[in-house]
Amino acid sequence: MKSSKSLYWKLSAYFFFFFFTWSSSYSLFSIWLGQEIHLSGSATGIIFSANAIFALCMQPLYGYISDKIGLKKNILFFISILLVFVGPFYIYVYGPLLQHNVFLGAIVGGLYLGVAFLAGIGAIESYVEKVGRKYNFEYGKSRMWGSLGWAAATFFAGQLFNINPNINFWIASVSAIILVAIIMSVKVELTNQELEKADSVTFKDVGELFLLKDFWFLMMYVIGVACVYGVYDQQFPLYYSSLFPTEALGNQVFGYLNSFQVFLEAGVMFLAPSIVNKLGAKNSLLLAGFLMAFRIIGSGLAVEPIGISAMKLIHALELPLMLIAIFKYLAANFDTRLSSVLYLVGFQFAKQVGESILSPIAGVMYDSLGFRYSYMLMGGLVLCFTIISIFTLLGNKNKKGLQEASENLQQAQAI
Repeated sequence: MKSSKSLYWKLSAYFFFFFFTWSSSYSLFSIWLGQEIHLSGSATGIIFSANAIFALCMQPLYGYISDKIGLKKNILFFISILLVFVGPFYIYVYGPLLQHNVFLGAIVGGLYLGVAFLAGIGAIESYVEKVGRKYNFEYGKSRMWGSLGWAAATFFAGQLFNINPNINFWIASVSAIILVAIIMSVKVELTNQELEKADSVTFKDVGELFLLKDFWFLMMYVIGVACVYGVYDQQFPLYYSSLFPTEALGNQVFGYLNSFQVFLEAGVMFLAPSIVNKLGAKNSLLLAGFLMAFRIIGSGLAVEPIGISAMKLIHALELPLMLIAIFKYLAANFDTRLSSVLYLVGFQFAKQVGESILSPIAGVMYDSLGFRYSYMLMGGLVLCFTIISIFTLLGNKNKKGLQEASENLQQAQAI
């Protein structure tokens, strides 16, 4: 019990400072590209596409290594060290490269951001979920602290950006130093059975996943639903700030709004495990999809800051449900030896594939159609795929299916 509480708090703190680092350097990324680097919507779309491509290249690798090494913390330590250099990277490497050559900057930035954040988060979430199953604490209650970390950083990000964007980047590096100290203190006991189970994972096991139609149906949901909210969020801060009399005021208000939204998200994240256990993983994924469609279409229909702010806050409901439901869905329906591969490939990889395809298309749509009409088209796409998923995702065989699967997994891990 003492070990469980200690690990819960350490990994929760790790989540907090990882998301604090990420938010400090990335929450106003599209505003930085547009207002500081002076890039067009199309160029920004290319950069987001490059980020997605490099992330998707790393996710299968992270997934396989994570399952192969089990509960060893090597990947988290690597990511933490990498993030210490995030501030100097943005200021002295990434920004100047983008101003000199957008394509070269996109490649270099995509490599760093893809490995450190966009693929790294999947490896971290998967690791904490596995530790949670072993030590009997809910992943969602630990992940909640990540949302609080993001909110804490975004609360000041808009104000600091107006003073000097580089301040946020330096704060991110300082936060990453704390991250290194935390992961060095984490100690997970490994049994011989757990080491053998991890060592038994092979490329053949991974390859067999792609022969399962249910795996492909899950990826279809992710590409058609989950990835669209990522594309929607990419340039949303730029559109939001344009609705205000001045960009500086828009940046500041967006920082407050984003912070409030993530605080709400943290509260829902704490409650989400109970909600998902009651509704079932499939129904929770469908509910998240319908909420997402409503939010994106509503953002196109809203014409003033209050209305679009209300649409933005719906994100606080859908994201926790989706994250918790994905892990529960995978644990209930697939081989748990491959939990990291399943999450990083079946969810994160598929999401990045969709984003790499849709990001440049969305950038062109923003330039030609404007944000409002683009959002309505994107929301319609999410709605269609959510309806299709009603018939393709796996449901529970009985009312207690998910809960029993979760308990069985915890007992197996505890042996």
